[in-house]
Amino acid sequence: MRNFLKLRKNRTYNYSPRYYKGEDNPFKIEHKLDKYRSTAHTQRGLKNKFSSAVEDLKNEGDKNIKLRFLIIVAILIVLFLFIIDFDLSIFLTS
Repeated sequence: MRNFLKLRKNRTYNYSPRYYKGEDNPFKIEHKLDKYRSTAHTQRGLKNKFSSAVEDLKNEGDKNIKLRFLIIVAILIVLFLFIIDFDLSIFLTS
């Protein structure tokens, strides 16, 4: 009788395709940009999630991203107000 508490492991084979000339395993599923992502290969658990969040806060990244984001949001708001034909004269006192 097998131990019903342990899961059975999947079999692995050392197969290499005939015409593959690359270095890595062609069957490894990985996105091209995973090596640049900080959240791609993180371990699970509350402590690991918290430590990775703290590490992300330490990395500042692009300095101008906040300014760029505010400019884009302002342009979108102005376009939205223009589309709905909002009257800006209610803010001006005459």
